[in-house]
Amino acid sequence: MSNIADLIEEYILRRLAAEEGGQVELRRTDIAGEISCAPSQISYVLSTRFTKDKGFVVKSRRGLGGYIKIFQIPLKNLVYQDMLQKITVDTEFVTVQSMVRYLVEHQMVSHREAALMMQVIAHIFNSPTMPKEERVRLLKTMFLTLENFS
Repeated sequence: MSNIADLIEEYILRRLAAEEGGQVELRRTDIAGEISCAPSQISYVLSTRFTKDKGFVVKSRRGLGGYIKIFQIPLKNLVYQDMLQKITVDTEFVTVQSMVRYLVEHQMVSHREAALMMQVIAHIFNSPTMPKEERVRLLKTMFLTLENFS
């Protein structure tokens, strides 16, 4: 038999799947009534199973008229956000090369796109006159553009 946390998670996921746009607005009292649990158990599930690392953003307000808004973030966006955070002035060529390889392996970019990216990346890393801050800006712009078009 499933535990209460599993039931709450299943309920929320079912409601999220029924909505278009990857977001749902719920009330703790409705969930508690449906599953026969305490609102604190719902809060526990939200804080442990609906985290940003797992592809969710949760916004909530407690009290009368309170709500829970759950947004599902596409996993691709999380990958790009992680890559953007790793691009700094100290990032080395091999690190960026492995990022592009990861995108190809997970079919987030085509081989053709990866080849074009690697030409640009090689050029900016081999440029003796390009400041590191400019290189970071160009790399981040490239990955942000990919995120926006995926």
